[in-house]
Amino acid sequence: MKEEGKRVKRKEPARKKNIKDKKITKSTQKEVKQKEKVTKHTDSKENKELKKEIVNNKDEKKEMIAEKSGEERGNTIKEKIGDRKIEIVERETEKQAESGETSNNKTLKNSKKAGNKEKNKIKFLLIPILIAILLIFSIIFSIINIGNEKILGKVSIMGIDVSNMTREEAKETLSQLIENKLTEEIILKKDDYETSLNANQLDANFDLDTAVNEALNIGREGNIVKNNYSILYSMLFGKEIECKFNYNEENLNEKLDDIESKLPGAVVQSSYYIEDESLIIVKGEEGLSIKKDELKNTIINEIKDIKQKYDIIEIPTVNIKPDEINLEDIKNEIYKEPQDAYITENPTTVHTHVNGVDFAISLEEAEKILAEDKQEYTIPLKITVPDKTIADLGEEAFPDELGKYSTRYDPTNKNRSNNISISTEKIDGTIIMPGETFSYNQTVGERTIAEGYKEAGAYAGGRVVQDVGGGICQTSSTLYNAVLLANLEIVDRSNHQFLTSYVDPGRDATVAWGAIDFKFKNNRSYPIKIEASSKNGVCMMSIHGIKEETEYEVTIQSVVKSYIPYTTKYENDSTLAEGKEVVEQSGYRGCTSEAYRILKQNGEVVSKTLLSKDTYDPMTRIIKKGTKTIETNSKNNENNEKDNQDNNSVNEILNKLEE
Repeated sequence: MKEEGKRVKRKEPARKKNIKDKKITKSTQKEVKQKEKVTKHTDSKENKELKKEIVNNKDEKKEMIAEKSGEERGNTIKEKIGDRKIEIVERETEKQAESGETSNNKTLKNSKKAGNKEKNKIKFLLIPILIAILLIFSIIFSIINIGNEKILGKVSIMGIDVSNMTREEAKETLSQLIENKLTEEIILKKDDYETSLNANQLDANFDLDTAVNEALNIGREGNIVKNNYSILYSMLFGKEIECKFNYNEENLNEKLDDIESKLPGAVVQSSYYIEDESLIIVKGEEGLSIKKDELKNTIINEIKDIKQKYDIIEIPTVNIKPDEINLEDIKNEIYKEPQDAYITENPTTVHTHVNGVDFAISLEEAEKILAEDKQEYTIPLKITVPDKTIADLGEEAFPDELGKYSTRYDPTNKNRSNNISISTEKIDGTIIMPGETFSYNQTVGERTIAEGYKEAGAYAGGRVVQDVGGGICQTSSTLYNAVLLANLEIVDRSNHQFLTSYVDPGRDATVAWGAIDFKFKNNRSYPIKIEASSKNGVCMMSIHGIKEETEYEVTIQSVVKSYIPYTTKYENDSTLAEGKEVVEQSGYRGCTSEAYRILKQNGEVVSKTLLSKDTYDPMTRIIKKGTKTIETNSKNNENNEKDNQDNNSVNEILNKLEE
């Protein structure tokens, strides 16, 4: 039993020895790793101490191994103590290695931070250096440009290059282009109808000074940095400057209204007038209406493009129906209570009579009349004449002649003379109260065969045609001039398409039933009376009333601004022999004009007021060109015609000699 026990005891040291060897091997591997770590961090003080301690531990281990190899029978307690020491040494070594790694990491981090700080310091040093360089460059750049009195490169105004120009050069260049644009005629066309206008008629203008100043101030009106930025931007990318454009929109609207009224096939709105004891309502007609907003934009864009000449502008139109007839509105407009005429003194005031006017039938009955499919409707009226009319007041109400004007016509033209006579008779004796508006169309009425009018020459479709009532525009034009001289307010007036022979440009007033009217307002303090007559080739209009406390001497001035040459148009005629030409219509030039009313007092000009800016189209010369094939005996016929012409010429000469 004891021997077996001894054997067992002897075997235990061998087993323990193997365990110790394994532990020594492990510790040796750890020591190698620690050596590598220590080698990597030789600069650390802690690593040096750690290295020294590892060396000591190594020596101790060698001694322990030598003792144990020599003392196989050593005490078990000493072996355990040795093992414990090794474990303690290994733990301490691991702790020291970990602390060494931590300190080394801290060292690396500190090194990186130090490097970043160095880089930031370099950046902070470079920034002020760069700013200083930029400032120096800006100052030098500003000094170079400070004495430059010209516009910078790549600068344009309204698309016109003004680079390197002085103020005067830029203004001169642009002014010439603008002047050409404002005076050039803008041609407006719709099928065969053609008319024109120019920008001066619209009071159009460009704010050139502001645009040129803006161009000159590029790089000169801010601080150094801003100026240099503006200069560089302009040099690299260019700079386009818009020029402010102004025009009189009211003038343009009036001009487009006038063009629409003369447009062939234009819509005709319903209208009405009172004749004796009847209300005549004329039904409107469907027709063309100008797209005014579209046309206005086109005209304005054409004017603003000073680089290009005007293109012919097609008048945009749309076909529309006339407004519906509102019978209730018409009744309210014409309704009046009867009032006697009378005069009051201090100050002298004439109060004209007012006829009572109302429908003679009910509104429902009148609506039934309008339900019929007719062009013209007649509504009976109830006219109540007051007890005392203005005619009963006599000349006391109209003692003074305020304005008078006359024109001449050819009395041998019977039809035209007839029409002038009828229209003057309808106007004669008309009284207009203060604040009231006179309408030529309402006063004269529609020009029809039934009213006694005849066909005579009139303007239509760009030529002279025969039309019922031709010639009455001479009556309206004569009245227009008398009204101007009486210093009355013009409400509605349009010029003819072509020049007239009886008044100067700008002093005519055309009318067309249902389309163009002549209206004026009595803006005086007293009633006025129109006296009209036509006899022996003279049409005369005069305005009578009571003079105001302050009166003026009135003169009318007509100024032709430019002339428009006429063109010649050839039309084939199969009834004329081939090669033969006949002038069907003589051509004559048109013009643009301005009319002014000048007021004087004691010989001194008090005011000069623009009445109108008008454009008169040139009258096209029309020549009929024969296309009929010439027969064999045509030469003989021509010779006979020539002989007859020669004989007639001889006879005319003989007759003159006899005279």
